[in-house]
Amino acid sequence: MTVIILHTEIQTTTEKAFQLSLDIDFHKKTASQTQEEAIAGITSGIIKYNETVTWRGKHFGVFLTHTSQITAYEAPTYFVDEMIKGNFKSFRHQHFFEQKENTVHMKDIITYSTPYGIFGKLFDSLLLKKHLTDFIKNRNQTLKTALEK
Repeated sequence: MTVIILHTEIQTTTEKAFQLSLDIDFHKKTASQTQEEAIAGITSGIIKYNETVTWRGKHFGVFLTHTSQITAYEAPTYFVDEMIKGNFKSFRHQHFFEQKENTVHMKDIITYSTPYGIFGKLFDSLLLKKHLTDFIKNRNQTLKTALEK
């Protein structure tokens, strides 16, 4: 199992950061480099507890699909999206939002495992972990820029 933990400070409120993090249309903009589109489930607007979205995007030169469900939701401080269908053995992304004066401390904890035994582990250590880390960092930077306008 691989764990990625990222921290982002944003000059905003927890409510605004929480809402924008759940916005399907905003996610499409942050993932333009992978040509991501929401193709099933909630495909536009704000995704809510127990709802699903299926994403189709190009990663490592191949179009892949990934269906996530919001499995925990405590507005405006915490939500979890978990893969229910896709190319991982398991994938869980926890989103934490904590207000500290006029700044939100946003923490992402991504926990996943790859299939294909030793080959999956090798792919993860050589490429996948960095790819996912960069993908989420880019998303968080775009979120920060949009909220600090």
